[in-house]
Amino acid sequence: MIVIASDHAGVELKARLVAAARAAGHEITDLGPADTGSVDYPDFAHRVAAAVAAGEAGRGVLICGTGIGMSMTANRHPGVRAALCHDAFTAEMARRHNDANVLCLGARVTGTGVAEQVLTVFLATGFEGGRHQRRVARIECAEEGS
Repeated sequence: MIVIASDHAGVELKARLVAAARAAGHEITDLGPADTGSVDYPDFAHRVAAAVAAGEAGRGVLICGTGIGMSMTANRHPGVRAALCHDAFTAEMARRHNDANVLCLGARVTGTGVAEQVLTVFLATGFEGGRHQRRVARIECAEEGS
């Protein structure tokens, strides 16, 4: 399952991505918000990150104006590797080399077509493991204070 959320700036893009993901056969749960009324992005980033960290969702997607605040917030959760991606290449590398499990997007800086392509690549790309596994493990060590 994929969980998705946004702030008020990302509601419209979120709706498009939910539709695209469902059309591609993915199970997706929208964690809000439902409208464009002003909200605080950390509240929604924490919801998605907590679901991914707890294993309730395999991947997450977060959208705000730039994607920066969402990525900063989500990465505060142990086990979450949120990546702000701007194109298909960054999405592919985030998955292949970093085993990113949360995709962050900026609704005000990434067009709808590009965002749909980024999501498609992010969901279709696997983690390479190998030498990258050691590096991802070192991320987890830092989270544990080692």
